[in-house]
Amino acid sequence: MASFKTEQEQFWAGEFGKEYANRNQGGDLVASNLAFFTKVLNRCGSIDSVIEFGSNIGLNLVALQRLLPKAKLSAIEINPESVEILKQNVDGVTVFPQSILNFEPGSQWDFVLSKGVLIHINPDELPSVYDLMHRSSKRLICVAEYYNPQPVEIPYRGHSGKLFKRDFAGELMDRFPDLSLVDYGFAYHRGPFPQDDLTWFLLEKR
Repeated sequence: MASFKTEQEQFWAGEFGKEYANRNQGGDLVASNLAFFTKVLNRCGSIDSVIEFGSNIGLNLVALQRLLPKAKLSAIEINPESVEILKQNVDGVTVFPQSILNFEPGSQWDFVLSKGVLIHINPDELPSVYDLMHRSSKRLICVAEYYNPQPVEIPYRGHSGKLFKRDFAGELMDRFPDLSLVDYGFAYHRGPFPQDDLTWFLLEKR
């Protein structure tokens, strides 16, 4: 297995990442994602290209491909087993099979997405990831994560140091004055199309 900078990368590239992919599959998740992204995209205008930071097996991109059938889709994914399933799930996707921390964007995309991914990145590396997201974005950044006003770590399936909540979108806007808040919302786990209590923020570069 490749050598990684942080224990969180090693964690997701290995067996736990594979088990996560096996747990999170199925048509119900795609339906929930379709409902979710219909709301998120409502104020986005035209989108010709998308990149997802940490796509797992691509269930977010499956929904986005249905909603944006002409858009070119790209994905960064660290787990090799998930990469292979991702390629099967999403027609024509461009995959960067690597850690987000090693990603070097060679171009820009209209819509940059993180959904349930920033929460699992080592907090010391977040400034670098914010820089990568900003550099990768031609116009829009969508952050859908667990929100907390102050940084906090919580246990994750019996593991410590693997899940962190904070105001990711606020930190992005503080770091980059050219980002402004376009829309935001909350997706409840008991809703008709449940998500995992995610708070989402749509930011635009101006």
